Amino acid sequence: MRWTCPWTTVERLINKLKAWRGIATRYDKTPDGYLAGLHLRASMIWIKDLTRAG
Repeated sequence: MRWTCPWTTVERLINKLKAWRGIATRYDKTPDGYLAGLHLRASMIWIKDLTRAG
């Protein structure tokens, strides 16, 4: 695996989160709902990366 700068990894994750319309437009009215959306999308990205590595 190629070494990447930690900032690059974080920046790529943020761009992936923004690409999801629910996060990018922040339709949720409450902070709890927005945080739940972030957790859901981050979990989806994590699972996709796990299945790609395996």
